[in-house]
Amino acid sequence: MPTRVKICCISSLKEARQAIAAGADALGLVGEMPSGPGTLDDELIRMIAAAVPPPVATFLLTQRTEAESIAEHAQYCGVNTVQIVNHIDPAEYPRLTNHLPASIRRVQVIHVENDRALELIDAYSKYVDAFLLDSGRPSADIPELGGTGRVHDWRVSAEFVQRSPVPVFLAGGLHPGNIAVAIHQVRPYGVDLCSGVRTEDELDVDKLRDFMAGVGAIADHQLDQFEGRL
Repeated sequence: MPTRVKICCISSLKEARQAIAAGADALGLVGEMPSGPGTLDDELIRMIAAAVPPPVATFLLTQRTEAESIAEHAQYCGVNTVQIVNHIDPAEYPRLTNHLPASIRRVQVIHVENDRALELIDAYSKYVDAFLLDSGRPSADIPELGGTGRVHDWRVSAEFVQRSPVPVFLAGGLHPGNIAVAIHQVRPYGVDLCSGVRTEDELDVDKLRDFMAGVGAIADHQLDQFEGRL
């Protein structure tokens, strides 16, 4: 099964259509954040999400941390997947299950600052449909919750993938020049990127084409066990 591709920081309906035409499996729509690129107001997210045809997934990136607020945000924006970019209290997840329809899938971001990221697998895995490994710093004075353009320690990410009972996306500093190595080393279910296919804050169709070609060149049959999860 080919590695799934999520193009994040989609800023307009035009960019959504460009990403879909290039073969993206999912689009990331960034809500309000304390830092990072690509944030949109909820009305624009709602408009783009409504225009995206199936089977392309629409991910809302939300910084909210309480179950009712997360559910409200995702349902208002009309997405089919909510990506929770904070390391929220795991106790919120049973409540989120009660407030969020089962049709909206849950993806928990894990910021790989060190190997302690592995300790979060058990905390979240029974509640989520997938993990996404990124390079943010939630504990910074101004929290970084994604869009850093930095690569983290892929050795930790590879171990995370091996241990996780649910699919894992890899994010953080990916671009056409390193995607083949990233997939070979980490073996994620999917990859996610923003700045690696953008030039001067615009989606760069040439970089996107090169990135998709790099992903397509990698055959990873070990991912078949997660077919149909997302």
